[in-house]
Amino acid sequence: MNGDQVLSNGLNISNKITVVLGAQWGDEGKGKVVDMLGKDVDMVCRCQGGNNAGHTVVVDNNEYDFHLLPSGIINAKCKSVIGNGVVIYLPGLFEEIQKNEAKGLKGWQDRLLISDRAHLVFDFHQKVDGLQELEKGKKSLGTTKKGIGPAYSSKANRIGLRIADLIGDFNQFSEKYQTLVQIHTRMFPSLEINVEEELKKYKEYANILRPLVVETVSYINNELKSGKRILVEGANAAMLDIDFGTYPYVTSSNCSAGGVCTGLGVPPQAIGEVIGVVKAYTTRVGDGPFPTEQSNEIGDFLQSVGGEIGVTTKRKRRCGWIDIPLLKYTSMVNGYGKLCITKLDILDGLEEIKLGVSYRLDGKPLKHFPSDASKLAQVEVDYITLPGWKTSIENVREYDDLPENARKYIEKIEEFLQVPVKWIGVGKGRDSIIKIK
Repeated sequence: MNGDQVLSNGLNISNKITVVLGAQWGDEGKGKVVDMLGKDVDMVCRCQGGNNAGHTVVVDNNEYDFHLLPSGIINAKCKSVIGNGVVIYLPGLFEEIQKNEAKGLKGWQDRLLISDRAHLVFDFHQKVDGLQELEKGKKSLGTTKKGIGPAYSSKANRIGLRIADLIGDFNQFSEKYQTLVQIHTRMFPSLEINVEEELKKYKEYANILRPLVVETVSYINNELKSGKRILVEGANAAMLDIDFGTYPYVTSSNCSAGGVCTGLGVPPQAIGEVIGVVKAYTTRVGDGPFPTEQSNEIGDFLQSVGGEIGVTTKRKRRCGWIDIPLLKYTSMVNGYGKLCITKLDILDGLEEIKLGVSYRLDGKPLKHFPSDASKLAQVEVDYITLPGWKTSIENVREYDDLPENARKYIEKIEEFLQVPVKWIGVGKGRDSIIKIK
């Protein structure tokens, strides 16, 4: 097809969106990758999730924590968009802004844009999240209790409130809010909600928000049409996707490639390169099956040396070896064109490193990734073992300067996944990513 051919909606097909997605259960270091790539784009967008996800970006020894703000907000030349697929907890957003302002974030008011179609997370959604977890008892999902599931439930039940409602007629917003409260207090009689106090708070939020709110669907598509470079930052990760993840131990949004179209209002033809971010080992927070988990000294080593504590929850992450069947599955769903392997330096101290390369169930090889979480919990993993490199790589900046065994580990991952590794993270800082030419 001719590169200059124009789609029916006026988008030049040669102008494509780059997407960065987590390839495991989250916490792969996507924020750092987005920050790195964001230096060369005009816009960074969040398309789904809420403040249940956390990205850490280290710049000039300042450690910024982002939950709702796109990681590109640090870049003074880059617009940051919170898309329609995101659910927004406004108290959390403003607290996040204040904390990062104290660390040096400036001029965000000129760069942050919020979709008028994005749904709101209220305090009572968070309370409901906790109550639902209590009701499940031993079968709880280990949610972040940030109200994400209940907010998406309100959205799916067509009773949710959006940013457009908040900045529109406030009397109508108040009526809809009170109806929403009544529905939830009938379902959860123990809920205590000070409606008057909440409405007073949200009236103030409406005034602060108005200058930031835009109709992002036409805005993003017009920016694409004009040739602007756009990067999409996925929150959570593929194995937490509500359709393709380890259901029910998942989040409540589509954090795979399909969520980009529905969460921003862009056509599939506009999506170009999908970059999968893979931690050099595997972690997950909360409950659910984890085939390569190491509940032993290896898991303790990875947790301790890797500083594996959740940015949002402050819970210790469960740790284990890299899982090739899982990565093959998420690559099939998302179509990764390139990979970034992060935290390779955490493996520096290991004598040997294992890769989980296949699953067996009841002694028989599995040909596909199990849909049933209970089946996944029963699989046996076949491993291969590679020698470690037993030397620090945190100051290495060229691929050829990595120890031979570190290169062999990367190349083995490439061989199994048939996707090129283009970046390797070897430390915390912005400059600690090796780019493979």
